[in-house]
Amino acid sequence: MRDGSFHGSLLWALDKTVTAMGGRALRRWLLQPLLDRKGIGARQDTIEELITEGVLRQALQQYLRQIYDLERLAGRAGSGTANARDLVALADSLLRLPDLAVLVAETRSPYLRALQTVPPLLEQLGQHLRSHLVENPPLLLTEGNLIRSGVQPQLDQLHQQVEADKQWIANLETSERQRTGINTLKVGYNKAFGYYISISRAKSEQAPEDYTRKQTLTNEERYITPELKEREARIFSANEDLYQLEYEIFSQLRADVGAMAEPIRKVARAVAAVDVLCGLAEVAVYQGYCRPEMVEGRRIAIVEGRHPVVEQSLPAGFFVPNSTSLGTTETAAAPDLIILTGPNASGKSCYLRQVGLIQLLAQVGSFVPAQTATLGICDRIFTRVGAVDDLATGQSTFMVEMNETANILNHATPRFPGTAG
Repeated sequence: MRDGSFHGSLLWALDKTVTAMGGRALRRWLLQPLLDRKGIGARQDTIEELITEGVLRQALQQYLRQIYDLERLAGRAGSGTANARDLVALADSLLRLPDLAVLVAETRSPYLRALQTVPPLLEQLGQHLRSHLVENPPLLLTEGNLIRSGVQPQLDQLHQQVEADKQWIANLETSERQRTGINTLKVGYNKAFGYYISISRAKSEQAPEDYTRKQTLTNEERYITPELKEREARIFSANEDLYQLEYEIFSQLRADVGAMAEPIRKVARAVAAVDVLCGLAEVAVYQGYCRPEMVEGRRIAIVEGRHPVVEQSLPAGFFVPNSTSLGTTETAAAPDLIILTGPNASGKSCYLRQVGLIQLLAQVGSFVPAQTATLGICDRIFTRVGAVDDLATGQSTFMVEMNETANILNHATPRFPGTAG
């Protein structure tokens, strides 16, 4: 919040995603934690399976790296702004989904099972796009070279006509040198004047009678012949027809993708969720996180809890864990209030935020940095850390702290852990 940097944030500590979709999903999950135990449990089950099956987790991440941003690509197609490379990337991603389904075929957790079946229409769409678009299409859509041969007879016919005329022009230089005896004769092209025959000024007197002067330069004369002019007109006309036809075919392909935007987004959400959960499993494995037990009531029982960001910012083993016990249940009694005192820079603020972050991570569905954790579901988390004044309006540091603490208490519900310092 101070300088907008990524390093040192909670997202920095957690983000091990390998796709753009997964990165956005992780941000959404942190901003919108869950309020039901069933939803949290489904994410926890998936993370637990990914932790247990380390080989599967690594293989999944390898496959996910090969999948492009399906959400964005579908959105561009739906809005009519996708180019040919976007559709090729989309096709490649859709055609990788069956391999992903095979990889998770034996899994049991909910989020992995969502990838076990690929909608046949999406697989067919990927094959359709791949069979129509060339391997490496250009960025521009109006200059051809988008569509494979064999897609449409009229398109193939135009291609053949253009290639035949271009081949004739390619052979023209050799034939004209033989006919005129001018060894330095060249055939060239530029956008302003089209095709031309170039002869040096010294040999321009040898130009045949059927040559029509087109342009005079310092060192050369440029000519055109009736046949070259005819071939040029045919090439330009055929190219215009070809480009227009290719663009029409491409536009139809883009419309086909736009019509399937919602199923693509649904698959994208499933892929993104698995990417997030693979990343959270990775963090849990390497940082030693535990699966929190989510219970009814207002219980917070954290054994050897740690601050997820501060821990990763320090050398291994430097962070000293702390336990927390709050709330009363039928089987356990603990205070509802802890008054935490200590000198400056003794870790009070870190402890306060640690509890809030562990609660947040638990309701995101993540494992948490603790030895064990038992937590109820809360509907809001408040924290008031740091000394700030507002002397311009007559409020001292103490008054600001009391106002903000009062705000916490006034907006508290029976289902929240409030932390104030």
